[in-house]
Amino acid sequence: MMKLLSAALAVTLLAFLSPQSFAAHPGQVQTGIASYYHDSLHGNRTASGQIYDKNQLSAAHKTLPLGSRVRVTDKRTGKSVVVRVNDRGPFVKGRIIDLSRRAATELGIIRRGVTPVKVEVLSVTGRRGA
Repeated sequence: MMKLLSAALAVTLLAFLSPQSFAAHPGQVQTGIASYYHDSLHGNRTASGQIYDKNQLSAAHKTLPLGSRVRVTDKRTGKSVVVRVNDRGPFVKGRIIDLSRRAATELGIIRRGVTPVKVEVLSVTGRRGA
């Protein structure tokens, strides 16, 4: 009985912690710090299986479903950019999204490196409008 409960608890925890189980929906907003990928990662494979291209409008997010589209707005300047989530990360405490170099350039954060942002979910893979 105890082994069965332990196994059920483990499965429940895995489902809860799994990025694919995140209940994202259009209109959802998250705030935090954005950073951008180092140029040395250009050409590496992302979590989605795509090759990271620093010249595309893409991003890494810890929990949003891969393929989701989000609007990232720099809270300091009000500039925004729409990106597609194709990777996992960032794995630095306090950061919520890693942007491609092109997205960071469009936001104007290359010199700063990081900036406070608002991330608004526009579409989620597998849902209408995705």
